[in-house]
Amino acid sequence: MNFSSHPVFISLTPVFLLIGVGFLAGRLQWIRGDAIKDLSNLVFLVLIPALLFRTMSAVRFEQLDLTPVAAYFLAAVGLLVLSIAWRGFNCRSVVMALAGVFSNMVMIGITLVELAYGKRGLVTLLTLVSVHALILLTLGSVMLELAAARETRRAGGEPPHLMATAMSAIKGALIHPIPLPILTGLLFAQTGWSLPSVIDKPLQLLGSAFGPLALVLVGVSLARTPMHGHWGPALWIAASKNLLLPLLVGLSAWGFGITGLPLTVMVVAAALPIGANVFLFAQRYQVVQELTTASMGISTGLALFTLSVVMLIMSWLNPVVITG
Repeated sequence: MNFSSHPVFISLTPVFLLIGVGFLAGRLQWIRGDAIKDLSNLVFLVLIPALLFRTMSAVRFEQLDLTPVAAYFLAAVGLLVLSIAWRGFNCRSVVMALAGVFSNMVMIGITLVELAYGKRGLVTLLTLVSVHALILLTLGSVMLELAAARETRRAGGEPPHLMATAMSAIKGALIHPIPLPILTGLLFAQTGWSLPSVIDKPLQLLGSAFGPLALVLVGVSLARTPMHGHWGPALWIAASKNLLLPLLVGLSAWGFGITGLPLTVMVVAAALPIGANVFLFAQRYQVVQELTTASMGISTGLALFTLSVVMLIMSWLNPVVITG
């Protein structure tokens, strides 16, 4: 078989070439650190909402299947809890465990899944994306506050109020440029109306700009990621994220009787590298910040190989129609 003509290779190549372009631009200082925040705001506040709302504005509730999402979170939450138990219950271990289960579904996953599995695959992924941050980040917030309260008590201080923290986390996850346009797009779709072309066309153009710019931005961020001195622990976290989680998600989905495209999309979503939101927790709680950054960089770099392997295995075990 000519691997260069395989649909998996055809889908992955543009994704990692664009990340490579961003990495080169970051190394050569064509895009400097001061510009990264503005580019991130453009991607997250303008381009992503346009893409997500337009995609979901044509999806009826009866087209959605939540069983794959349930299978995904059974595996992800299970691995999160086991990872914390293995390392010990403290803020450091919660952040490291979260890094081992939180996928970069938006910046990398959306473009990759649409290239590889078309619109049907993207709808399956966006159903997962709509609750991914809400569930994992809220759970992570609660666990971190519990761990922080435990550490504060041991130090003789006054712990924060847990319920207020949990409600703040839920509110922040809902009023967010990712779940909000997905949910509003779904609600619009239930009206049976169609977007007027004068609105649909600009949304289409903005959504088209998301993929290339988001991937280039991943590369720029990767170029500025320090990894010195953290290779060993970071490799373990990256292995958990890139290899162990997709294996567990695949087994969980198999147990639920899920087959076809939903199974493949869930496993590929689990195999995506570590998402950037994990670093926000490391920064907020002032723990393992350099290790988290290094893990994200190594996980993204390894994904060139691990994602290829996972997608190839899924194409052999669970053949689906892949669109280029």
